[in-house]
Amino acid sequence: MAFAESQNPLRVHRIPQSRYIDAVRWLSPVSPSDRFAAIAYFDADTNSPSIEIAYVDPNPQSSSPTLTLQSSWTSPSRISSLKTAHSTPQPLLAAATFSGSLHILASDLINGGVMESEATVSELGFHSGPVSAVDLREGGTECVSVGEDGRVNLVSFVGDSSKLSYRRIFDSNGLVGYTAVKWASPSEFATGGYGFGIQWWDQRTPGGPVLQFKGNWCQGKTSGIVHSIDIHPSRKHTCLAGGSSGSVFAWDRRAAQQPIVLSGAGTGEAPNSLLSESEVWEVQYDRYTRRSNISNISSTRILPVMICSEDGILAVIEQGEEPLELLAEPCAINSFDIDQQNPSNVICSLEWESLAILTRS
Repeated sequence: MAFAESQNPLRVHRIPQSRYIDAVRWLSPVSPSDRFAAIAYFDADTNSPSIEIAYVDPNPQSSSPTLTLQSSWTSPSRISSLKTAHSTPQPLLAAATFSGSLHILASDLINGGVMESEATVSELGFHSGPVSAVDLREGGTECVSVGEDGRVNLVSFVGDSSKLSYRRIFDSNGLVGYTAVKWASPSEFATGGYGFGIQWWDQRTPGGPVLQFKGNWCQGKTSGIVHSIDIHPSRKHTCLAGGSSGSVFAWDRRAAQQPIVLSGAGTGEAPNSLLSESEVWEVQYDRYTRRSNISNISSTRILPVMICSEDGILAVIEQGEEPLELLAEPCAINSFDIDQQNPSNVICSLEWESLAILTRS
């Protein structure tokens, strides 16, 4: 398919690593010139999972940035989901594992990036099997976790593990599995799962989701999976989702069961532009938008979206426009993150044990 050409210079730096990278996340800087990243590693030779905080030095004296290890935390199991809450100088991290545990970590970026475990949930019954996804509520002390076991848990923590608690919001007893979750407000969040379904939850209305999107629209491909959800803080009525078969779509809760398809099979007889034919592992709203254009974007128009995929595509999709390809790798791009403080910076993990740092200028 055709791709739009970037109108801005793009610098791409690949940094080889000695281990597999499961997830990467930017951390909020303590000063405008600082850049820190949290990286979830897995060493297949020693079966050792860990999370490391690295200082990303732009290194203007050479052609490539460098990573400097600040601190490391050894996980009891391989990381299945990693999210951050952007607060300084001690940003919080939520790390979920394939063994069914959840760990809340704090990193002191002023004092060398020292990382400590603040709270842990690992008891039997929290999740049966891997935790599929977690999300930290910004500015709060709550984390929501979901799993393919059909359990939705709300974890509350204040300072240390002695003040940690969790409660089961819902348990489908395995009849429904959840694979993605995202906070929308202090009391609302969205989940995604099989059949391209999305569920909207409100803690003020217990007992189950208050609204559901049944994804039987995709040419009968109800076996598709939602891998990632994002919700823009200024447009909380719209859920962005990425999943199987290159599908990227948005669900406007005001429009019942009609999706807005950005890439992949659509609701009509002909497919939409197919950016990727494989799994879309992650989606995020791309805040790197020219300021002059922001006021011109209609409230019904989907804001620009960045995606990464199993077939090695990192690209920006804008509704009604040709996609803008940023990377096309010979291996999967498993995760990425856009720097909230400086959206021109993007970090992503490549399946062939490398990190890529992109700078849009």
